[in-house]
Amino acid sequence: MTNPVELLRSRYGEIPFNYDLPWNDSVEMILSHRSVRSYLPDPLPSGTLELLVAAAQSAASSANMQTWSVVAVEDQERREELYKLANNQIHVKQAPLFLVWLADLGRLAHIADSRGLPHVALDYIELLIKAIVDASIAAQNATLAAESLGLGTGYIGAIRKNTQEVATLLNLPPFVFPVFGLCVGYPNPEVKAAIKPRLPQSAVLHRDTYKLAEQEEAIARYNDIMKEFYTEQKMNVAVDWSEHSAERIATLDYLKGCKNLRETLNNFGFKLL
Repeated sequence: MTNPVELLRSRYGEIPFNYDLPWNDSVEMILSHRSVRSYLPDPLPSGTLELLVAAAQSAASSANMQTWSVVAVEDQERREELYKLANNQIHVKQAPLFLVWLADLGRLAHIADSRGLPHVALDYIELLIKAIVDASIAAQNATLAAESLGLGTGYIGAIRKNTQEVATLLNLPPFVFPVFGLCVGYPNPEVKAAIKPRLPQSAVLHRDTYKLAEQEEAIARYNDIMKEFYTEQKMNVAVDWSEHSAERIATLDYLKGCKNLRETLNNFGFKLL
């Protein structure tokens, strides 16, 4: 078992606690998470996909409506197209398994239609939010299951930059929206993925009420930690985390195709009232 102190030091860039913590293998696995962007070509054992989906389906679901689905993209030509649509991230076509997680209200629309019932609630943004939350919780369950089996994972949000093209490629019906992709496979041992430090808990953990001004010290400390991380990992980031993040929201350049998401969702059948 990894030393908890050293693992927490990696996650926060420093030792964040001065007291003993409850600890077990599951907590260790969760805190050891890192995004894997280089995979071996080794195929996954038979039944792995089905096991990951079972883990995903064991997640909580709002009102048990189960408003998510997942597409396992196995066709190599289709995977090549997704690679292009996801900013040419090589691991999209390199990982032996690529999953596209969907906010799926189309199944409920179909059920309502088949029973002669209207589905006016699907025009409201609340149902879409529920579906996105359901898909995200399910995907994280699958991720934890994959990592417990010694596999690596990496989320791919870039598929939303070309949402309409992804939907066409996957033959998605109305009311079904691709939320993100997920690479799954054996990590390439020659490319070590580092544990990325997160903000101090004093910036994200609030007791009783939210406190914005009190986060400044924690953010300043995190800026220093991330500067060290960028240098150690030889990342081409010349500014601190705050500047790097603020630059991403300063213009619409970072959003790229995502800035047209409302129009795309309308094309998918969502009215978003």
